[in-house]
Amino acid sequence: MRPAATRYDRGMGAEIKVEHTGKVAVITVHDPERRNALTLQLSADLAGAVADAERNEDVHAAVITGAPPAFCAGADLSALGAAKEEGLREIYDGFLSVARCSLPTIAAVGGAAVGAGLNLALAADIRLAGPRARFDARFLRLGIHPGGGMTWMLQHAVGPQQAAAMTLFSEILDAEAAHAAGLALRVVPGEHEQLLEAAVALAQGAADAPRDLVITTKQTLHTTRALAEHADAVDAEIAPQLASIASPEFAERLAAMKAKISGN
Repeated sequence: MRPAATRYDRGMGAEIKVEHTGKVAVITVHDPERRNALTLQLSADLAGAVADAERNEDVHAAVITGAPPAFCAGADLSALGAAKEEGLREIYDGFLSVARCSLPTIAAVGGAAVGAGLNLALAADIRLAGPRARFDARFLRLGIHPGGGMTWMLQHAVGPQQAAAMTLFSEILDAEAAHAAGLALRVVPGEHEQLLEAAVALAQGAADAPRDLVITTKQTLHTTRALAEHADAVDAEIAPQLASIASPEFAERLAAMKAKISGN
């Protein structure tokens, strides 16, 4: 990876680091001494980093991760204990920026994802797990109600029964169990660097496609997910598909493919 293009440094080792590999932004919550717990400032800086990636025409996808050994230990408990509604929503801003991101997102979960850290992992479109990944809702064990839309995200990710096991009965999933439950797409063996390499390699499919098409296709996935009928999905897809067929990017790629075929 080339040197960080942006650092949201707040001192005391707590910062959001942003690096780029080609057209993929790797956004790291970096506060390893506190296991990357989200303070109000870190949440705001994470939201800023995601917004910067969306504004950058050279970025087609984002990988979200946490500095080892943890992914994210949740919200900073001192901030959480003092938070009213406005404060809670400010804590949510970081992971909700990932959930709302127009670009494809991958969470590279190399360690514990706890509470709001689980929300951060759930906010991504896809999760890859390292061998030491752990997915832990923890809210009830702390004596607080889940927040940030966790119950909705978790049920959509793993279904109502597994979500109930994790929220009501405090079941913790390790990497293999998360994969079996559908929470993690796959488990990547090795150290954190191998996990990031796998996430960037997966993101390459979006990096290689036209950026506007990637964004539109993600929007369509969100739309069709809520539809009840196949025919409704056909109707939802037809307009953006016609627009893509009329695009110069498609014309260029079609011409290149025809030239390659004729060259053979």
